[in-house]
Amino acid sequence: MNPTRVLVAGILGAGVALAAQQAPSFRTSSQTVPIYATVVDKSGRLVPDLLEPHFEVYDNLKLQPLTLFKSDVQPITVVVMLDTSGSMTLNIDLLKAAAEQFVLRLLPADRARIGSFSDLIKISPKFISNRDELVRILHEDITFGNPTHLWDAIDASMTALSSESGRRVVLIFTDGADDKSRLTTFDRILTRAQNEDFMIYAIGLQSHILGMVTKPDSSLRKLADETGGGYFELKQTADLSSTFTRVADELHRQYVMAFDATVLDGQVHKIEVRVKVPGMTVRARKTYLAEGGDAPPADKGKSSAPARK
Repeated sequence: MNPTRVLVAGILGAGVALAAQQAPSFRTSSQTVPIYATVVDKSGRLVPDLLEPHFEVYDNLKLQPLTLFKSDVQPITVVVMLDTSGSMTLNIDLLKAAAEQFVLRLLPADRARIGSFSDLIKISPKFISNRDELVRILHEDITFGNPTHLWDAIDASMTALSSESGRRVVLIFTDGADDKSRLTTFDRILTRAQNEDFMIYAIGLQSHILGMVTKPDSSLRKLADETGGGYFELKQTADLSSTFTRVADELHRQYVMAFDATVLDGQVHKIEVRVKVPGMTVRARKTYLAEGGDAPPADKGKSSAPARK
């Protein structure tokens, strides 16, 4: 089954129970392309009250009629992946407290898993909505190590999300660049996220340890931009809690829209979302893979993880 069709079936459901049902069959002559969009004003404040006529969506520069538009809160499925490498030793308690603010703002229909990464990658066993249990996992079950296997961690997070429907989000925190990922590369991560429609949010921190300053990987901004997520680079640990809170707020105030693509040429198409209101900026995915009917999907970036079914 085409992954975007499964995703849209989740959007159209009346709740989590419906989202979990088997997706309906779609015509093989078109592909429904879902888009999640965040809109901010000139001061960076979220704008959640726009209407469908305020938006335009272009597929390879061609204006598309929308087949779906929603501005109410939609459930999210998220993997929260935290850098626990050696450079985070002095800041780990602050990081846990900040990530807890994100967990506490999850809504009853949201589902999450908590993960940590260094040279070891660990993700809690299943998606749950119980915030108390998620907080417990956050404080008690994450592991520590030394190198920063950043791309491997994002790849593992996407694999954890691969069989889920609806909006699939990876929230990654790191204070350093990728260090010796063994299983994948940034280019393969980017291609997989684009083709399989994962939304990446990244929080980067400039960390100070033993007289050295570590900086988050510069490629994270591109990864977030291309997938319609968000990127936040911090210089002070004092900003951690407010940033995790901001991400939760954004995810619950995004617009959901879709269009039917009819040119299924197996190529990557460019998406442009425009807001017809002066002073507004929109963030949304920038590409999709135009898969032909129910044929096997094109190369998904040669990920080391199994492809989504």
